[in-house]
Amino acid sequence: MKPLLIIKAGTTFPNSARQYGDFEDWTIRGLGVPVDQVRVVDVYNNEPLPEIGCFSATVILGSHFMVTDHEPWCENLALWIPDLIKQRIPFLGLCFGHQLLAYAMGGEVGNHPTGKEIGTVQIQVNKNGTSDTLLKTLPKEFLVHVTHSQTVLRLPKDAVLLARNAFEPHHAIRIGDCAWGIQFHPEFDATIMRSYIHEQSKALEDEGLNPSSICSSVTETPHSAKVLQRFASIVRLGY
Repeated sequence: MKPLLIIKAGTTFPNSARQYGDFEDWTIRGLGVPVDQVRVVDVYNNEPLPEIGCFSATVILGSHFMVTDHEPWCENLALWIPDLIKQRIPFLGLCFGHQLLAYAMGGEVGNHPTGKEIGTVQIQVNKNGTSDTLLKTLPKEFLVHVTHSQTVLRLPKDAVLLARNAFEPHHAIRIGDCAWGIQFHPEFDATIMRSYIHEQSKALEDEGLNPSSICSSVTETPHSAKVLQRFASIVRLGY
């Protein structure tokens, strides 16, 4: 079987990495895929992208970079995505990866007009989502972990909205039949979510938010975690 490709677009906070590992570690664990069946490509350190067809599926991870930074490696990655979608390679974008998918396919990404969404929040799956291959086994409402200050301001022309909440109108989308973007973090557990709040506590206070209050509401998100398991199943069994 061809390997599952994970695109690394940055790294977590140093303290979090020392204690818990990095984005790819959390994601591989969540997917439940053996490490020897995964290839990680570190694009933000200019590792070249492989040829399409050399891998079974792609996951683009979160990042502390912004799509609107227009880093050269990010722009190159955005140019690569449309061919991936055209060839119907299963694709999952997480947070930054979700925003990059939308940007690459003609949508608009920018700062969220009301600031940062962080912590454990509830999202709602719409009618499209309840019949979607990736989300249809999940409840219509479930808890997710989030940390983002940018958002998809305008969806690509052919995107299908799958889930949202009162703060974030585009928490999950699909393009075509096998490319998904999700704004939340199914790879986070409650411990990692709390570490993200702690690492950003000063910035949160500066925005008028209460880190202690946000941290106290953090809980595990088992339904969110199933998104990664479901994607791995889609790749393994076909769609």
